[in-house]
Amino acid sequence: MKAVRYLLIAIVAIIILAVVAIAIAMAVIDPNDYKPQIEKAVEQQTNLDLQLEGDIGWSFIPLGLELNNVSANLEEERFVALDQLVAQVDFWSLIAMSPRVNTFVLDGLEANLEVNEQGEGNWTRIMRESPQAADGTQASEEQPAEQPQEEAQTASGGEPLNFNVENVQISNAQVHYTDNSTGQAVTLENFAVNASDITLGSEFPLEVSFLVDTAKPQLKVDGSINARLAANEALNDFAVSGLKAVFDMSGEPFGGKSVTAELAGSARANLENETATLSGFTASLANLALSTELEVQGFGDKPAMKGNLDIQEFSLKELLSNLGQPAIETSDPDVLKAVAFSTDIGGSPGTAALENLTFKLDDTTFNGAGSYTLADGGIVFNLQGDELNADRYLPPKAEGEEAAASEEQQTAEAGSAGGSGSAPESDLLPLETLRTLLLDVDFGLGKLIVSNLTINEIKASTTAKNGVLKVDDFSGKMYEGSFGANATIDARSDNPKWNFASNVTNVQTLPLLTDLAEVDMLGGGANLKVNATTTGNRISALRENADGQISFNLAEGEFRRMNMTRMACQGIALVNQEQLTTTDWGTTTPFNDMSGTLDINGNTLANKNLVASLAGMKLEGQGTVDMKQTTLDYEAGLRIVGEVHRDPACRVTEYVENVVIPVECRGNFSEDPAGLCSFDGSRFRDTLKTIAENAAKAKVKEEVDKAKDEAEEKVKEKIEEKLGDKLKGLFQ
Repeated sequence: MKAVRYLLIAIVAIIILAVVAIAIAMAVIDPNDYKPQIEKAVEQQTNLDLQLEGDIGWSFIPLGLELNNVSANLEEERFVALDQLVAQVDFWSLIAMSPRVNTFVLDGLEANLEVNEQGEGNWTRIMRESPQAADGTQASEEQPAEQPQEEAQTASGGEPLNFNVENVQISNAQVHYTDNSTGQAVTLENFAVNASDITLGSEFPLEVSFLVDTAKPQLKVDGSINARLAANEALNDFAVSGLKAVFDMSGEPFGGKSVTAELAGSARANLENETATLSGFTASLANLALSTELEVQGFGDKPAMKGNLDIQEFSLKELLSNLGQPAIETSDPDVLKAVAFSTDIGGSPGTAALENLTFKLDDTTFNGAGSYTLADGGIVFNLQGDELNADRYLPPKAEGEEAAASEEQQTAEAGSAGGSGSAPESDLLPLETLRTLLLDVDFGLGKLIVSNLTINEIKASTTAKNGVLKVDDFSGKMYEGSFGANATIDARSDNPKWNFASNVTNVQTLPLLTDLAEVDMLGGGANLKVNATTTGNRISALRENADGQISFNLAEGEFRRMNMTRMACQGIALVNQEQLTTTDWGTTTPFNDMSGTLDINGNTLANKNLVASLAGMKLEGQGTVDMKQTTLDYEAGLRIVGEVHRDPACRVTEYVENVVIPVECRGNFSEDPAGLCSFDGSRFRDTLKTIAENAAKAKVKEEVDKAKDEAEEKVKEKIEEKLGDKLKGLFQ
């Protein structure tokens, strides 16, 4: 017992002696006396000019050091300055051999960071260059980085650091950053941090506020963050709760307007178990707000996720206005006012899957699912929508805009021809990106209105792999008919190959052309088959390299705004040398069937076998269409095969039967499509020649018949005369 008592007395005595020694040392030693030595030591080891203008003070309980009014110049320019620094260590924690910071105060910190025009930062010049050894290598007084294995094991196996801090206060801190090579300047002002009761393993409050100002672009952010933080002693488990962060932003990116962004919620991460969660997390920007719950298992290549994401309904137009962005002008001013998104997040490890996905755009709703594979970047998507009127989202057309658009189109086409002063063409496809795509996308839409066309039951299926993009199916129904198409783009070379095939069945052309371009020239059920190939990555190249064929058939149709019967009767009346008496010819020409093929050769479409059956006539034609110049050069003929019209002057005689009344269609079909076709007087000479031949044949036949009749009459008369004489003799 006596030994224990003596031991306790000895320990207490040592503590008292230590306390007395520290107290005497602090009373006797004035740290201000060592200012010159401290400044000189810093000057010898660095390029800094340290100036300790304020007092250096001691504190006993708690044991600490206080610095006031400290500054350091680098190359005769202010680099860093400090109004006050207080660092206090709990005295009794030192006695207990477990140091604990009691209070840390930093006030009035100012730092100036600058990058010169060569891209070198001034902070890289703080330390002096190390003297060179005799062999030319850099001599270093630093200890080797490697520690003995035993020491490392001791350090790693020791007790965790007792990082208990009673109070942390940082106020009035500012950092100025200037980059002379880019002209960028960033200033951090009014930076403040307040935290108390910082203890590993326990939750503690944190308050942060700051003001950031940038020059390019001119942007100011005034932020404040409040939360409760927690970290375990091993520093591998962290938690944030009660987060509330507010950022008030203004400047050029927002058109001079002020915008507020907010974050709230809780988060937790465990580095050892590789887990992370977001709970009740919300974010908002102006009138845009989202919320999410998310759990992540695994931080490697195959994380597993589970949660949800919800973006509440908002007005996109209002959001752009709040952000100071230009307004989106739309034909319908009431669109883009109701946008919303929601989805569940899941999937197998290594895959981020969106399930029960719903996207709302005004009156249109899309539902579906999708996934993204982290290992290969593969995207799988299935999206189905109900009805969408795309024309509502197009910009409104101003007066005279159509003429301007036509003029711009002609200018662009002249440019694509390589004319001087034309703007250079740009590539259509980002080939490098396309070669890395791994896609499998299915899309469907119940009804789509685009360019005033109405298309129903749209289906599209697209895949991409190894630089080959395929539209396996693109189909739908429109205007009492249907269409289907497929396409392939092979982008494995720098000169991509395109292949396109399409099949159109019984699409009524009259309502289609009327809705599409307000052109009511042609009616009937259209059937088309298109097969075409081309190469290139620019519009001009695709046109020039196009090759293929289009076969078409138009059943039970009519030509509108033109009357080919009248054209034919004009030619027949000329032959009959009479005048037409009919005044109401109508404005249409019905036909039973029209068919033909178009050979695609670059910008030219050539047709040699146009055939159509009209009343008493057969339309035959051939010609070319120049898609680059939007011109038509076509020669057609109306072959007379039967009764054409009831007008007496249009009666079909043997002279005009099977002759061809010529019709020509020439001009720019983008300007006046209704005025392209007319009676071709220059080719009517060939028709007259045929008519003359028919007339000659008829005259010869008439003469032959007349001569025959005359001969028969003479024979008859001769017989009668002889017979009469004999009868007379007999009766006598």
